[in-house]
Amino acid sequence: MPHAESPDSETPSFNGEKLYVNDGLLRPNQVGPMRESSPDLPTEELRRRYEQDGYVFLKGLLPREDVLQARKQYFEMLAPSGVLEPNTLPVDGIFNDARVASDFPGIGAGSIGENGKPQSGTAEIFVDLALQAHYADWYKEKFCKHPVLKETIARISGWGESTYGVRRSLLRNNTPGNKAIGVHYDQIFLRHGEDTSFTAWVPMGDISLIGGGLIYLENGHTLGREIEGDFYKKAEESGMTDEEAKYAFNRNMLSTGLLADGPREYSETFGRRWLVTSYEAGDVVLHTPYTIHASTLNFDPKNIIRVGTDLRFVDSSRPWDKRWDNDFRFGDGV
Repeated sequence: MPHAESPDSETPSFNGEKLYVNDGLLRPNQVGPMRESSPDLPTEELRRRYEQDGYVFLKGLLPREDVLQARKQYFEMLAPSGVLEPNTLPVDGIFNDARVASDFPGIGAGSIGENGKPQSGTAEIFVDLALQAHYADWYKEKFCKHPVLKETIARISGWGESTYGVRRSLLRNNTPGNKAIGVHYDQIFLRHGEDTSFTAWVPMGDISLIGGGLIYLENGHTLGREIEGDFYKKAEESGMTDEEAKYAFNRNMLSTGLLADGPREYSETFGRRWLVTSYEAGDVVLHTPYTIHASTLNFDPKNIIRVGTDLRFVDSSRPWDKRWDNDFRFGDGV
């Protein structure tokens, strides 16, 4: 376990807690707080914060009961895999620590890859059930299309009736003891459309500070734009077409499409802090397609499984990446 292996494990990262990522313990100078925003703030102020920070963290945007109902239905689907502690409620999502964590890998966290899947055993059963949840009516038709979420994005973006929630989404779990999500920004995966999409990251349940929630690189949206711009400048100078550049860029990422696996080293390289927080059911983070983010390892003291979903919204009146007009499936190449 990283707690035992890390030489500086006695130094808390933030608010007395030790925040571990894939490449070790974050140091105090690498961590800062996310800025919270009330959904009731004026639209102009929410838009300003979104553009200035690269994200807007909306506290209590969705009704808590709606989020917890979806969490309950999710774990009812996954329960046959044995992932839950016996004699606990599905909505609590408590990991059965008598089982091996690697038998319950998270989609897109690097342990199985974005488009790979286990071929046998408990891991195959678990991932198949997690995949099926993407197609369930309670998720696809109800939760993903929550009117409060769409209305809020339509208001902040200014798209109004052109606001469209794309079909493809990523419903991810992170069980204690498994790998976290590496460093990336979303335009890497949405490059066949304009760079104006909104991502809504919705935690499906409460997530403690050390429970595996998303972390955001401070002013990471400016760095993301620089990375994208530098590559396209070099591609143009080398005589590549736009289409060739898109595929060449992806080949220069890690196999999972990530900028890096380790947030700690990434913070050191660019001299920027990771912004962190705890989350409650009902919270939503909206972030830009260039906002660099990752997640912490899940060391929740109650063994609570972290669940969250990535929902993307576009202006349907403008060009957008139509590869995302299908439900998520392994091997879809996105």
